Amino acid sequence: MNAQAFLTDFHYVATFGATDNNGVDRQAATAEDKISRDWFAAFARQRNWETRVDGIGNMFALVEFTPGAPYILIGSHLDSQPLGGRFDGAYGVIAGLHAAERVAERVREEGARPPFNLAVVNWFNEEGGRFAPSIMGSSVFAGLMDQDRMLAVRDLQGTSVREALEGIGYLGADERPEVAGYAEIHIEQGRILEREGYTIGAVDYSWHTQKLDIEVLGEQSHTGATAMADRHDALVAASKVVLMVHDVTKDFEEEALVSSVGQLTLEPNSPIVVPRRVHLVADLRSASPETVAAARATLLEQIAALAVEHDIRINVKDFDVRGIQRYPEDGLELAEKVAADLGLGARRIRTMAGHDSVALNRIVPTVMMFIPSVDGVSHCEREFTTDEDMVAGVDALAGVAWEMVRGALAGDREPAAAASGAGA
Repeated sequence: MNAQAFLTDFHYVATFGATDNNGVDRQAATAEDKISRDWFAAFARQRNWETRVDGIGNMFALVEFTPGAPYILIGSHLDSQPLGGRFDGAYGVIAGLHAAERVAERVREEGARPPFNLAVVNWFNEEGGRFAPSIMGSSVFAGLMDQDRMLAVRDLQGTSVREALEGIGYLGADERPEVAGYAEIHIEQGRILEREGYTIGAVDYSWHTQKLDIEVLGEQSHTGATAMADRHDALVAASKVVLMVHDVTKDFEEEALVSSVGQLTLEPNSPIVVPRRVHLVADLRSASPETVAAARATLLEQIAALAVEHDIRINVKDFDVRGIQRYPEDGLELAEKVAADLGLGARRIRTMAGHDSVALNRIVPTVMMFIPSVDGVSHCEREFTTDEDMVAGVDALAGVAWEMVRGALAGDREPAAAASGAGA
């Protein structure tokens, strides 16, 4: 229950799917993900905590104080991006397990039963690297996505979510816990806390995000025998779309909009065939929904003109649109108070990235906290956060969880009125 125990566990879990450059490759429902899940289950079992796995692969370790009472959830996700960092997500789960152990010990010492129980969660497929969309498990839990539709989603090799979870033994059928609140701690994935010298960021809102699913359809032909004038090259057109997505940010104030194309596949992917089809996903994010809408409109106009210019077809669909989520003021104040009591510097901060807390914030009072990221680097092997900052974050999460199981953020709500993900 001390700092060293947490650090030992954190650095041990980082060996699951470890890469040569100190990162991890532990994509959802892979063999590497199974190892981390087995470790999570063993941690809970060693402490006699009940474990559950629901119908979308979310894992719960339940710490019961008051029979029949709803649960405060804390945690994050253990899956990673391809060639990702060892801190993103996994830190929040391991911090959650150790924070829960501290809270359980404190409850035992004080003797009084709190109004809420506590549970640690490992959400399925937060990253969305293997199965799109991201934030899948928590969104199904919150009723924002349909479970059967998500189980039918397939990766690039044609394996469905259902098949992948069955393959590693983690397609569950357990009842989802009734929840009364949620707290998550995560690395910032930006440079604000590091630059300004704060240890804790209290997240006050998330950016508006949306993706565009873009299919470029040309005509397959021989790379040597087809005259340049006779080609309908889907990849050439798609490369121009990539540049359009990048350059649309220049229409707005600096850093008002971020954009990228992070995934691209082509067919038939042969060195002697002009590509006939390219599929890509564009990602637009801003603090302003109007900015995202304006960028989208510009891209649709430019893409339509590009299709005419190249005499090909380009299909564009809206995908994974997420509005701004504002976190509750009393949760922000709680995070700030806990940080102050621990002697930690804290500031309010927005999140440009999506997190499981964004989904949970739709159904229960939610606290989201950040700790610093060195150089603001994330989703790559160079991602790094110091042991000192990680330990401080565990302290902060334990403090927030302690207050929440004792009723902080519950307001006038009775425990029986708490939300449940069981019907999601």
